[in-house]
Amino acid sequence: MSPSRTGRQRAQDGFSLIELLVVILVIGVLAAIAIPVFLNQKGKAVDASGREEARAGAQAAETYSTDHSGNYGGLEPKSLHEYESSLQVEAGNNNSFLSNATSQEGGKGYTVTATTTGGDTFTWAKNSKGEITRTCEVKAGNSKGGCQTGSW
Repeated sequence: MSPSRTGRQRAQDGFSLIELLVVILVIGVLAAIAIPVFLNQKGKAVDASGREEARAGAQAAETYSTDHSGNYGGLEPKSLHEYESSLQVEAGNNNSFLSNATSQEGGKGYTVTATTTGGDTFTWAKNSKGEITRTCEVKAGNSKGGCQTGSW
C-alpha cells in the first residue's frame, strides 16, 4: 500500500483548474478595460502634435509680420519654415505638418493649418482686429482622441 499523503504534500501540488481559470478571467477583464484606454491615448498624442504644429506656425507668422511691417502678405508654409526651422511643411516621417499658411483680409490677418498623421486638421487664425480663433476638424472615421470638431 502506498502511504497516504499529508497536508503538506497536498499544498505543494499547484493550482487547481478553477483557480487558473479565475486568474485568466481577471486578466482578460483588465485587458478589455486597458486596451481601449491606451488606444485613445495615442489619438490624444497625435492631436497634441497637430495643435503644437499649428501654434508654432502661428508664432512664426507673428515673427514674419514683424519683419514685414505688420503685414502677413505672402505668408506660406515654406516662408514660416525659414522663421522656425522645426516646422515640418510636408507630410513625412509619420509627423504632423504645416499644411497651409495664408494671409487674410489684405495681409491684416492670417490662417495657419496643421494636419496630423490621421488627417485631422488644426487651424489657428487671426483676423484684422487681432481676434484669434482655433478650430479642429476630425477626419471622417477617425477616433476623436483629443480633438472634438470645433474649437480647441
